[in-house]
Amino acid sequence: MKFFIKTYGCQMNENDSEVARYYLEQEGYESAENENEADIVILNTCVVRKKAEDKFLSIIGELRKKNKKIGVMGCGAEKLKEDLFKRGVNFVVGTRALVKIPEAVELALKGEKTAIFDDKLDEIDYKNILKRNSKHHAWITIIYGCNRFCTYCIVPYTRGREKSRKMEDILQEVKNLSQNGIREITYLGQNVDAYGKDLKDGTSLARLLNETKKVENIERIWFLTSYPTDFSLDIAKEIANSEKIAKSIHLPVQHGSNKILKKMNRRYTIEEYYELIKNIRGIVPDASISSDIIVGFPDETEDDFQQTVKLVEDIKFERLNLAIYSPREGTIAWKYFEDNVPRAIKTRRMAHLLNLQKEINKMLNESYLDKTVEVIVEERAKSGLYYGRDIRNKIIAFEGDESLIGKKILVKIKKTSAGPLYGDIIKII
Repeated sequence: MKFFIKTYGCQMNENDSEVARYYLEQEGYESAENENEADIVILNTCVVRKKAEDKFLSIIGELRKKNKKIGVMGCGAEKLKEDLFKRGVNFVVGTRALVKIPEAVELALKGEKTAIFDDKLDEIDYKNILKRNSKHHAWITIIYGCNRFCTYCIVPYTRGREKSRKMEDILQEVKNLSQNGIREITYLGQNVDAYGKDLKDGTSLARLLNETKKVENIERIWFLTSYPTDFSLDIAKEIANSEKIAKSIHLPVQHGSNKILKKMNRRYTIEEYYELIKNIRGIVPDASISSDIIVGFPDETEDDFQQTVKLVEDIKFERLNLAIYSPREGTIAWKYFEDNVPRAIKTRRMAHLLNLQKEINKMLNESYLDKTVEVIVEERAKSGLYYGRDIRNKIIAFEGDESLIGKKILVKIKKTSAGPLYGDIIKII
């Protein structure tokens, strides 16, 4: 019997799909190349935004027309649970029950509808899950869940409370992956900076980074996503003291107004955020700081928005993920706040920030012109060019071939834009 896993959403979902595939293949199921070849299609879902939820629900309808057995995992499974059976789904598996995927598939193939939501995270055999979607890069989940409960966010309800993995288990996974050809890793968590706090034994992200850089053959280490009040300057010190740890910190701010930050339950002031960025740049002068911002949160006035504009102008983020606020069922904001910023105003404010960030990107990227940077090659783009990233997470495109994927090269930048940089390969390292 063949299965196909269709993955939506974040990098943690990517890693969860790799885990699910491992357990299914261990039980003798075969991974299909696409959904048409599969007997059973598993949707690994995201519901952070309504658009993402609507997308996977529409796919369920399409799969039913093809007479496929359908499974749902991920945050959509946690949010909608057994209600998905009414839509024709055959099984539902929660975000912490990945090891139970084969059991759910077996029952579905027998015609039984199954929902499994057990907390089996401690049973996941990560150290032996060596087959990854990339031959040179691996996503590694180090902490599950989130304790922050931002008023707009559904993640704590779909991923549960924070639960860290043991550091020795993570390091063994990294060592096994490095012996299997992996050269880059990204540590993942909804709040990756909180890693180790629940273990109460001195474990921290900074300590983990320090130990990871000692692993032979690992050439670059990334981590995301950070939360401002949990980010330790010890992490910045580890970045400054290592050529392996990426100088890229994704530190979502969400808004520039203290009034809105409080309404979002973000647990810091904008002044504290400015101070944190100042301290990080004092330790890592060439740090690449990226962020997330929500536009049009309930009660956002024009003055609130202008404070966000000022924040973006002052800090000059290297990258900025922008989203228009939309209520998510089950969150505090959905229950108690009126979505009272008109859509037209949200759209105008969004467009303003997009244009502003584009100009900032263009300006920052111009400083790369004629520089030579070290790049790890990722894959071929639709344009036909190959691309990779430097240690500051800049995307750099160049002429190349498939043999370069996973290799480290030196590229001289010949052209800049508000998006990728373009250059010529001068050396394969």
